[in-house]
Amino acid sequence: MPLTQNAPAKINLGLHVLRRRPDGYHDVETVLHRINWADTVTAAPADALSLTCSDPALPTDADNLCLQAAHRLASAFGVTAGADLHLEKRVPYGAGLGSGSSDAAATLRLLTRLWDVDPSPETLQEIGRTIGADVPFFLQDAPAAHATGRGDTLSPLSKDGAPYQLPGPLLVAVPAVEVSTPWAYDQVTPTEADRPNLRRLVLSNDLSRWKEDLTNDFALPVTTAEPAVDAVRTALRKTDAAYTSLSGSGSAVYGLFEETGAARAAQETLQSRDLLNIRTHLTPAPN
Repeated sequence: MPLTQNAPAKINLGLHVLRRRPDGYHDVETVLHRINWADTVTAAPADALSLTCSDPALPTDADNLCLQAAHRLASAFGVTAGADLHLEKRVPYGAGLGSGSSDAAATLRLLTRLWDVDPSPETLQEIGRTIGADVPFFLQDAPAAHATGRGDTLSPLSKDGAPYQLPGPLLVAVPAVEVSTPWAYDQVTPTEADRPNLRRLVLSNDLSRWKEDLTNDFALPVTTAEPAVDAVRTALRKTDAAYTSLSGSGSAVYGLFEETGAARAAQETLQSRDLLNIRTHLTPAPN
């Protein structure tokens, strides 16, 4: 029987671009948090590696991160077997939600089972780092992590001895715009000055403090360059959202609410505005 693995999206709670690295990447600080909007990856035994996708716009050749993950795992462990992979795409890509990285992580998890290989968590994360900076986050079990370095140096986030959870329901809204991550980094001037303690700020769950101090360095350049992203952010700010932010380098914008009813009302309001041409997803408040 085919094996199946969910590939959840993530949001960023704050995102600071601190400095440019000698390797051309950037050191950042952020908190990554998984949400329940997810793709699904399926794997079945086969003689060769192949990939199909429910979204015909996505490439299914070597450019796809799922196939890259499969080839690198096979190479690392000398696997000669293949796999028929299928990606059921639900999470928008090019939106700062990490869906490609999550798909790659799900593929790695699936194929360790299908091919009966047993890498250590550290080895699997090292393979993940060669695919994308967000892949290691999706390979860990903690729902939230404080991330530094390229975003791949992770420290699981906990509060009162339990895995950290968002303090209220979350509404994610994605306009029909893809934002290039390299372009977005080119628009930001890195700085380490006057940065709040991001880990402590998030763990406070004080949404009034978040509104003042929890910032994403990509928000200004992306909303300035992309009117559709700015329109969604403006629309969310006109709802009862207690906190709104860009996720990653966009184009996704999210709002955190104090009540699920208010989040549902905001979702209905945004979906009724045809000019925004957006996709939305609501994550209820944690139990």
